[in-house]
Amino acid sequence: MGKSSGFLEYERVERPSVPESERILNFNEFHVDTSIDERRRQGARCMNCGVPFCQSAIELGGMVTGCPLHNLIPEWNDEIYMGNECGALERLLSTSSFPEFTGRVCPALCEKACVAGLNGEPVTVRENELYIIETAFKNGMMTPRAPKRRTGRRVAVVGSGPSGLAAADRLNRYGHTVTVFEKSDRAGGLLMYGIPNMKLEKQIVDRRVSLMESEGVRFELNSDVGRDVSADGLMSDFDAVVLCCGSKVPRSLDAASCDVGGVYYAVDFLTSVTKALDGGVLSDREHISAKDKNVVIVGGGDTGNDCVATCIRLGCRSVVQLEMTKEPPKDRSEKDTWPRWPRVLKTDYGQEEASYLSGHDPRIYETTVKEIKVNDDGALSKVVTVNVSFESGKLTEKAGSEKVLDADMMIIAAGFVGCESYVTDAFGVERSSRGRAVTEDGKYQTAKEGVFAAGDMRRGQSLVVWAISEGRHCADEVNEYLLSHRFE
Repeated sequence: MGKSSGFLEYERVERPSVPESERILNFNEFHVDTSIDERRRQGARCMNCGVPFCQSAIELGGMVTGCPLHNLIPEWNDEIYMGNECGALERLLSTSSFPEFTGRVCPALCEKACVAGLNGEPVTVRENELYIIETAFKNGMMTPRAPKRRTGRRVAVVGSGPSGLAAADRLNRYGHTVTVFEKSDRAGGLLMYGIPNMKLEKQIVDRRVSLMESEGVRFELNSDVGRDVSADGLMSDFDAVVLCCGSKVPRSLDAASCDVGGVYYAVDFLTSVTKALDGGVLSDREHISAKDKNVVIVGGGDTGNDCVATCIRLGCRSVVQLEMTKEPPKDRSEKDTWPRWPRVLKTDYGQEEASYLSGHDPRIYETTVKEIKVNDDGALSKVVTVNVSFESGKLTEKAGSEKVLDADMMIIAAGFVGCESYVTDAFGVERSSRGRAVTEDGKYQTAKEGVFAAGDMRRGQSLVVWAISEGRHCADEVNEYLLSHRFE
């Protein structure tokens, strides 16, 4: 611990954001780096606790708090304070595959468990993490680290999202020969097409993929396994197959169909816009546009917020965001004490921007869509909403609470219900009632010999940091399998 009184002397200082009036004019990341001296002070705020809850990933009250990767946070915070970027990078990379991703998009479970947050503000762990990795890239410290020898074992990874990339990266470091099959035209999965540029610019994903290629990982794009690429062929040509296809079946609404003009799933909307961007600037390429439209977004989570921000940048006329649950309190309740995950109101960047433009928060709580109305052309024209509540776990409508909203466009951001069945069917892998690939509890191998599953496909819809953790642990299990089996 470099400065024992750091948490007493220095206040938490976050990276400033570009003002809403400026950042809504483009799709670029919008945080400004602090000085190196300030970053040193933020590293000094780490208390080096006797029990560092920040790296624990323990479940309390049904929610996980602390880092699922078990990052050695006190150690690399101390290295930041001491000005030892090389030492900080070494400690960070010992547990984290892609800090440049989690440092941008993770909700920072580590900070919610920070002991400094018990009676004050937690350490800026996520920003410190991002500083370490971006400094390393900037200073030429992130050079290819190809394995010194190859085992002769071949592994196919299906899907290049965070779990697939993590599994491929770790298996490659073990010395196995890894090929990643991705059905899209660019690698990255949801990192590429599910998270907008404002949170994660795509050259950051491309930079990591390029580094992995230079280390020996091969990427086969536009390769839809189970359709264009034979599952039997992969099981024959490779010693093991890792399925990391995500949870991609979107949850639908009983009141609406995406066959109606103007109604879209969030993943399709965000993918369309990302593909239309050229160097962060919207091109003439065809995309789902919200320009001059009244937009209703169904879903109050991170994806719904991303859709709000994207619609604003596309020039929508208005945007509202419907959320079925109650508005959370602004402060922790007496039962919601540290180090539990705080169930408090979170106002994200998209909601900030909508509030800046309209003067009010775009979210409408305890409300859902009851009916949609179409015009003579069969396109969406209005949305009928209704107030709802959860009684004994059952969703109940409030009689007489219906309201009619003008809507040229509706985006369904209500989450996902499982992986795509054609992939599991092709490999003969069982799916659970929740649409997940079935493995033994605590394991990653499916009932199909040599076929493994990881990430959202196995765990269900979750966070990027959990997907990376899954990919790493799955790779460890695959490595044990490959080294303990004889192959002809």
